Amino acid sequence: MTKLKLGRIPDDKPVKLSVELPAQLHRDLIAYGEVLGREAGHGPIEAKRLVVPMLERFIATDRGFAKARRTLSKPG
Repeated sequence: MTKLKLGRIPDDKPVKLSVELPAQLHRDLIAYGEVLGREAGHGPIEAKRLVVPMLERFIATDRGFAKARRTLSKPG
């Protein structure tokens, strides 16, 4: 078998999720999108477009999660 430099290609296919949000959280997302859009000099950003970047940012900055993830990935 040939040893290639390129390893396994991860599955980057988007996954569709349906979630129910509390009404107050939805209103907050709408308000956040309005503020963000105003500061960027254009119209409001839809709440659904905010979810992915917010979750990515949350996970990237959660030190407790990073530590737990390192622990889980250690062999043994």
